[in-house]
Amino acid sequence: MKIKALILAAIMSGASLFADAQSIDEKIGKAMNASDWFALDSIYSSVPKDSIHPFLEVFSRCLIGNRLNRPEVSIPAFQELLNTHSTNLDLNNLVSSTYMFGMDLSRIGENEAAASLTNSIIDATNQYLDSLTLAGLTATANRFAALSVYKPYQIEFTEDCGGAIPFEIVPVGPKDKGAVLMHLQESSINGEQATITFDTGAGANIISPEMAEKYRLTPLEATKITVRGIAGRDGYIAIAKELRIGNICVRDVPFTVVSMSSTNAEADQYIDAFNIVIGSELMLQFKDVTIDFNKHRITVPTEAPARSAARPNLCFSSTMNLLANGAILSTPMQMCIDSGDASFGSLGPKFFEHHKDYISAHAKLDTIREAGIGGVIISECYKVPDLPVSLGGNTVLPEELTVKTDENAVREGYECILGLKTLMLYDEVRFNLVDFVLTTTKK
Repeated sequence: MKIKALILAAIMSGASLFADAQSIDEKIGKAMNASDWFALDSIYSSVPKDSIHPFLEVFSRCLIGNRLNRPEVSIPAFQELLNTHSTNLDLNNLVSSTYMFGMDLSRIGENEAAASLTNSIIDATNQYLDSLTLAGLTATANRFAALSVYKPYQIEFTEDCGGAIPFEIVPVGPKDKGAVLMHLQESSINGEQATITFDTGAGANIISPEMAEKYRLTPLEATKITVRGIAGRDGYIAIAKELRIGNICVRDVPFTVVSMSSTNAEADQYIDAFNIVIGSELMLQFKDVTIDFNKHRITVPTEAPARSAARPNLCFSSTMNLLANGAILSTPMQMCIDSGDASFGSLGPKFFEHHKDYISAHAKLDTIREAGIGGVIISECYKVPDLPVSLGGNTVLPEELTVKTDENAVREGYECILGLKTLMLYDEVRFNLVDFVLTTTKK
């Protein structure tokens, strides 16, 4: 989400601030427009608060709290923003703020408050909203209202030593591609054994309509939701009364029910492995998740870590996927950490342009076919060997990374998607989702 330049310009020109304070406002506005939440957090935490324009001071807390998973910061900030600074928001930013505020309320279990908030904004702006925006807000309010009947994500550890979830690495698709996914073992839904894919790149839990019926999920009325893949697909929300993974029991688990088919027979060899997916939404509720690729298990402590002064290297994308600061070929970038990507991963045209000579010297132009909900895309790329990937304090050398040359083929606009086969080169990957810090270990 970007604050409009004309709003920032109006604030800058209308504020009687000292020159150094104006410089701070400019830096904050630049970080917001660039969606650089780490820079915004660093600037905000290092300057006197009275040196920041009042609107930017409040809006900074909103964005820092939302993007760095600090609802205790963002929720009171959003309340202050809407109560005292709403005139500084244009309609688009008001709608974006409503989505973020509702999301943070829902994340801490306040779905009724999230529904009330969203409906109040709809009532106040209804005459100014286009039909698409109105439909999106209405669907969001309905979803919050339906979830408010439940208490999502009630977590119980069956052992005092903490949670342990065994997993296996399974091949998917044609054997010559070498693609693999993580399937959780000792898993069941509503008492029946289930095959579940663990996907850190999934912002929501997903299940196919066939599996939702098989495992007797409870559909929630008026919860239409559109899932984006290669193309958009409409789905709805349903509740699993009980999810068991390893020695952890989770009750009232929301799933997005949507057809996974890509309408392509070869591609569906991959898609069929995603009939049931859990990902970052559940990880956030666990608060501290370590993937041990040596012992093939995921561990979760019974007590969440206390928040520390550690600087975050994780943030949410605009679609609420987990992005981590890292570097490839010594080039800093934000990476989508995606264990649901069955390859080593991919990079976009920005990386290609920056390293065109190196890539041309080490790889030949090729094509790649990618399957997703709704179809398949084919794009030109280079498959570059031995690019050093630095993540969480350690560096590994994947066998190959795909470098795409077409901006339209880049998923969600991410600079980099780091796939499971690269993550497996680390011994452990830990997600501290309180401090929002990712660390790795490697022998």
